[in-house]
Amino acid sequence: MPGRMDKSALVKFIIESKTDLNCEDEEIVHALIRETVTRDINQLQQSKTSAGDVLADKIAQFAGSWRFIISFGIILILWIAANAAFLVRPYDPYPFILLNLVLSCLAGIQAPLIMMSQNRQEKKDRLRAQNDYRINLKAELIVEDIHMKLDAMEAALADIRQRLARLAGEAAAGETDKDA
Repeated sequence: MPGRMDKSALVKFIIESKTDLNCEDEEIVHALIRETVTRDINQLQQSKTSAGDVLADKIAQFAGSWRFIISFGIILILWIAANAAFLVRPYDPYPFILLNLVLSCLAGIQAPLIMMSQNRQEKKDRLRAQNDYRINLKAELIVEDIHMKLDAMEAALADIRQRLARLAGEAAAGETDKDA
């Protein structure tokens, strides 16, 4: 591990390191543990959102709803019924070329807007994954720190047991010497 470095450089070093690190420096580990790594991804994304992004999200949300599907289905049925049966002089007679043009235009506009919304969602998912990774890294450091402390406590308890056993053995030997 390189010499003294700031927290962000240490975290970057730990993240990019391919080998197991044995952090002996308690101060650095505890500084990393105390540092907050969680971020509100939604709040972070909202600060970078343009009006076009918001519009694309709203259109994609509406276009993917049952309300849109049902209302659009009703409009199509009314259009076809009006032009096929009810109008004496239909403005779009069968094979409904104007309707096909409208549907093509709608699809041509809707597809890029939905793609823009999906791209924003992908960025948000990537930020969430990075945030989860940072949280998992911090949790791993905390667990490793606790594990090292438990190992130290276990070693200290084993040492105390050995001393107590030796003292008990010496006390027992001292009593047998008095009895003899």
